[in-house]
Amino acid sequence: MVTAVLLLAMGCTDGGTPARERPSRAADATGAPCASRVVRGEPPRWARAGFRPGAEIHHVSSRRGDMLAVLFGYPLFSPPMPDRGNKILWRSRVPPVPSDPLRIEARLDGGGTPVRITVDGGPGPSIIDLPSPGCWRLNLRWGSHLDSIDLEYAGR
Repeated sequence: MVTAVLLLAMGCTDGGTPARERPSRAADATGAPCASRVVRGEPPRWARAGFRPGAEIHHVSSRRGDMLAVLFGYPLFSPPMPDRGNKILWRSRVPPVPSDPLRIEARLDGGGTPVRITVDGGPGPSIIDLPSPGCWRLNLRWGSHLDSIDLEYAGR
């Protein structure tokens, strides 16, 4: 189990082959995968500002494709690791209004009690800690835009 987690944390599949794109580990554990896919590679053209050409970063696209979550804290953990945060950089395809916050309503496996988070200033850098491991559906609202994204938080 520890070896598998380390290989996944390094972006490898069995045999040590780098994983360019993979479903979340939740698919392996429960048979019900997180719908969004973690990709390690260059972000879409509209989200590349601030990254060097050819940058290989972990990111997840939202369902409608209007938001990109750049996972600087990959993999995400619940509870968070003591030496690093669950840092997510939110990039919006649609021009955000800087004074409008990004409002997130997260639900474990898409149901249950919601966790509400506000990212002041709209899409941008954030630390998103959620209370338990698993696949979280994040409903996103910024300005008049709505979208959703699934993110997996590993246990530790």
